[in-house]
Amino acid sequence: MGVVAGLVLGAGVFCVWWSWWTPEPRRVARRDGWSERTADLLVQSGASGVTPRGLVMTSAAVGALVLLVVSAVTRSPAIAACFAAMAAAAPMSLVRARSGRRQSALRQVWPEVVDHLGSAVRAGLSLPEAVGQLGERGPVELRDAFRGFAQDYRATGRFGDCLDGLKARLADPVADRIVEALRITRDVGGTDLGRLLRTLSSFLREDARTRGELEARQSWTVNSARLAVAAPWIVLALLATRPEAARAYNSVAGSFVLATGAASSVVAYRLMLRLGRLPAERRVLR
Repeated sequence: MGVVAGLVLGAGVFCVWWSWWTPEPRRVARRDGWSERTADLLVQSGASGVTPRGLVMTSAAVGALVLLVVSAVTRSPAIAACFAAMAAAAPMSLVRARSGRRQSALRQVWPEVVDHLGSAVRAGLSLPEAVGQLGERGPVELRDAFRGFAQDYRATGRFGDCLDGLKARLADPVADRIVEALRITRDVGGTDLGRLLRTLSSFLREDARTRGELEARQSWTVNSARLAVAAPWIVLALLATRPEAARAYNSVAGSFVLATGAASSVVAYRLMLRLGRLPAERRVLR
């Protein structure tokens, strides 16, 4: 009996001693913001099979190839380095351009998706059935993603996990809001889903109309700026075909002129994009 009492007393003293020590906070692995943004851009551009690392490797390979080709043609490393840097940035620019075009197209069809969901809910379909039937009756641009949801739900029956997969396939802020509204409705219930979807549909239509007008007015300014940035480099490409012009840029002064021109072009173009950029909705409901 004395041994048991001693063990209990010792355990109590140890627990009191242990309570004075503050446990170290668990370190949560932070995801790389650039990787997240690039992965979203790849999904939005329709290249979901490409990883951010693969995009970087492709950019490096394209830049190296252009560097070798231009160096062999012009015999000017300075000119080759400038065009190699442009070529290395081309894959990312292409991804951004395709993402922007696809997002503009999807902005017109999201209200239709919300209307389909509202009609299905009013018709008495369950939420998984309402979401899955969009793979057959929804907008053509989004049918593959919703077919993937339907296949996942038939295979697993876990609505929440399938919604997470749908969010990953779409990588869109509007899709995040719709998915989270469906998740909350499924988890806690409620009769306001139809009203919420109608309100969201009208909001999305108004936003698409306003943004479309702004983009139409902005497009001529952006295209003019791109032409103004590209024109000097097109002239340089033509001059580089002449050996005496290419040799002039091999000097220190020539390299300085190229570096100054490249820096001025990048700063002016980025400043134009920043001043004329429309507010972009971020994915806060990942």
